[in-house]
Amino acid sequence: MGAGHAHVLYRDRTSPVHRLPPEVKIAAMVAFTIAVVATPREAFWAFGGYAVLVVLVAALARVGLRWLATRSLIELPFVLFAFALPFLGSGERITWLGLELSMDGLYGGWNILAKGTLGVLASLLLAGTTTMRDLIVGLDRLHCPQILTQIATFMLRYLDVLIGEARRMRVARISRGDDPRFLWQLRGFAAGVGALFLRAFERGERVYLAMVSRGYQGRMPGAWRSAGAATARQWLVAATVPLAATGIAAAALVLG
Repeated sequence: MGAGHAHVLYRDRTSPVHRLPPEVKIAAMVAFTIAVVATPREAFWAFGGYAVLVVLVAALARVGLRWLATRSLIELPFVLFAFALPFLGSGERITWLGLELSMDGLYGGWNILAKGTLGVLASLLLAGTTTMRDLIVGLDRLHCPQILTQIATFMLRYLDVLIGEARRMRVARISRGDDPRFLWQLRGFAAGVGALFLRAFERGERVYLAMVSRGYQGRMPGAWRSAGAATARQWLVAATVPLAATGIAAAALVLG
């Protein structure tokens, strides 16, 4: 894959986090998320500790908090649901500013908001410091099923090709008097989507036959997976954050 296939979330910076191999960053993010999910919702202080870890990693990676905040708006539907839970929940209720709120709903909403936000921020830090190609390489080094990594690889490789094809088809429709803004021209748009699917399928068949003719046997080349694999020192460096998160989660479980 060409180096130009960097996704829109990637932040091109020079930092210790960017230089870490992708597999250690993926493993660290997953371990951190598991620690957050395992934390009791009543341990408010623990979530503050997790937030401090996220801020420290963001500073080390030179990823701005404003960038994280704007990109985390993707979880807005879950935030709205979390704010609705105190009104919709059952069980013991309390009165606050004239509002009848459910205690279970308050805890449930906080649980969704805190854990969901921390998970989104951790994922954004991973995406912001790792190119899409490196993410796929990291998943492959972690022995993710080959079929998944290969589908992601080909999707990434030919996404720009399909977008260019769709753009040319749209220009061709408009040059012939089609205006997709009108509802009665939806049929033409649907036909274009069908034609694009057929072209993509045929292109995929040709690419697969070309790969088989060059010796492809169901796995990507070994050099693609092994070059630049993580060292023991890099694993230890990346383990500092998930180990700290695990310590916070263990303390929260013990203190109850």
